[in-house]
Amino acid sequence: MLLKKGIPLRYIFGTIRYEILAVTVYTLLINILYYQYGLREIAIPLAIPMVLGTVLSLLLAFRSNQAYDRWWEARTIWGAIVNDSRSLVRQLTSMINNTNESEEIRHFRDQFVRRQIAWNYALGQALRKKDPLKGLDRLLSRRELNFVSKFDNVPAGLLQMHSRDLRYALQHEWINSYQQVEMDRTLTRLCDAMGKCERIKNTIFPATYSLYTHFAVIFFILLLPFALIDSLGIVEVPLVAAISASFLLIEKMAINLQDPFENKPTDTPMTSIARKVERDLLQMLEETQLPEVELEQQQPAYYVL
Repeated sequence: MLLKKGIPLRYIFGTIRYEILAVTVYTLLINILYYQYGLREIAIPLAIPMVLGTVLSLLLAFRSNQAYDRWWEARTIWGAIVNDSRSLVRQLTSMINNTNESEEIRHFRDQFVRRQIAWNYALGQALRKKDPLKGLDRLLSRRELNFVSKFDNVPAGLLQMHSRDLRYALQHEWINSYQQVEMDRTLTRLCDAMGKCERIKNTIFPATYSLYTHFAVIFFILLLPFALIDSLGIVEVPLVAAISASFLLIEKMAINLQDPFENKPTDTPMTSIARKVERDLLQMLEETQLPEVELEQQQPAYYVL
């Protein structure tokens, strides 16, 4: 879910304000040396930074595409998580034996659904390297909290409890073996989605490629004032700052997109998605007290530039 909000200018240029300030001072210093002190020999042909700029544009385009692919894959995975969460609860509520439904069956169903809601929140928190159990006491019983707290991977512990409950339902003939197999397949898909998110989280974008690209950007910016000084005069100061800002912003955008689970404004809005899933699943339980579907308070997700 991309929120229909524009990114504030203070956020866009706030990430590169120190770089732009340094570029402005650097260009102004070169301008003073050229016009005030007559160092005419420092000018270079415009073709030199143009060649480097062409190569740099290709490097930045490749990196931006790769970073966006990681971001889009993360969003696609969370779309599948939403679908499988709804499917799991739909299977549970439709397949479980409702003939002369007892209090035990109702408690079992409600506990299972709330645990699935907790799983979505726990996975999002775990991917952001935060406490995955924070806030789950409203959804899980003390016994469940004690059980999953023993797991290094809390979402995996919640899925383990799902599997145990399905076996319990099968033993009490609330579901048959075919239904148990189908629901277990849905759990397998949720586990696969969790593993895909962890792969994106733990696979670091090649550091050498990032270093080389950043070095090329800096070298291009350092050469640009010497190529424009002969024809533009003092006008080159804002022009070089604007051109530098364009390249630096593209580089920063790629850096932000390559890590979609770092709790940044351009991240996958996992908390917002989990809250929407919670509302849907509670409605399937015919609950009347539903959470508001609102934007994430800590880090709002904006349209990606």
